[in-house]
Amino acid sequence: MKIIPASRGGKIRLLAMALVLLALGFVYRDQTYFIFSRTPVLYNYACYTLQEGDVLFQSLPHNDLADAIEGTTHSPYSHCGVALKNDKNQWVVIEAIFNVHETPLFLWEFRGRGGAFDAYRLEAKYHTVIPQYKASLLTFLGRPYDYNYDMADKSGAYCSSLCYLAFQKATGEQMGKLEKLHDLDWKPYEQFIRNDQNGGLPLDRVMITPASLSRAPQLHEVYHGGW
Repeated sequence: MKIIPASRGGKIRLLAMALVLLALGFVYRDQTYFIFSRTPVLYNYACYTLQEGDVLFQSLPHNDLADAIEGTTHSPYSHCGVALKNDKNQWVVIEAIFNVHETPLFLWEFRGRGGAFDAYRLEAKYHTVIPQYKASLLTFLGRPYDYNYDMADKSGAYCSSLCYLAFQKATGEQMGKLEKLHDLDWKPYEQFIRNDQNGGLPLDRVMITPASLSRAPQLHEVYHGGW
C-alpha cells in the first residue's frame, strides 16, 4: 500500500496539508482529538484527483439526522455534494446543508466523520454534459434546505436531491432510484421522524437518498477514502 502519493503535486499537497493540520492542532489545543481524528483527510486530499462533476459522499458527524439517514438506508453515506471549480478556479463542493452553497474542497473533506469520503464519477458517455450539469447545479445556489424532503418542491433542495434534480434538468435522466420512506428501514427511527416532521409519518413521501444516488448507473466509484 502506498502511503506517499506518487505525483510531485500530490506530495506537495500532502506536505502543505500536514503543516495546516499541525497549525490547527496548535491553535485549537483544546480540540486536539477532533483535529487529529481527521488526519486521513490529508492523505485523501493529496491522493484524490478530481474531475468536475464528481459526486462525493461522506458520513457527517453523528447526530440524529445523520444517524437516521445512514440507518434507514443501511449505508455509511449521510451527505453528498458535487465537485466543481468556482469562478476563481478553486475546487469547491456544491452542497445543500442549511442552504445550497459552495464549500472549499478541503473544508468539505475535513468536516466528514474521520475525514473519510468516497468519490463517484460520471461514466464516459456523460462527460460531454458536465458543463450543462455544472450550470444546472449553479442555478440552485442560495436556495434553502428542504427540511420536508419533498421532491415536488423545487424551491429548495437537500443534499441528494440537489445532485439528482440538477442532473435531471441537464440530461432529462434520473440519477438513482427514487424511493418512498416506507421502502426504507424507518421503524427504528420512527420517533425521530415524527419529531422532525411535526408529528407526521410521511411513509409515501418520494425521495432520493445518498445511498440510492451512489448506486446510479451513470456513476462509478473512482476513489475510496476510508471507512
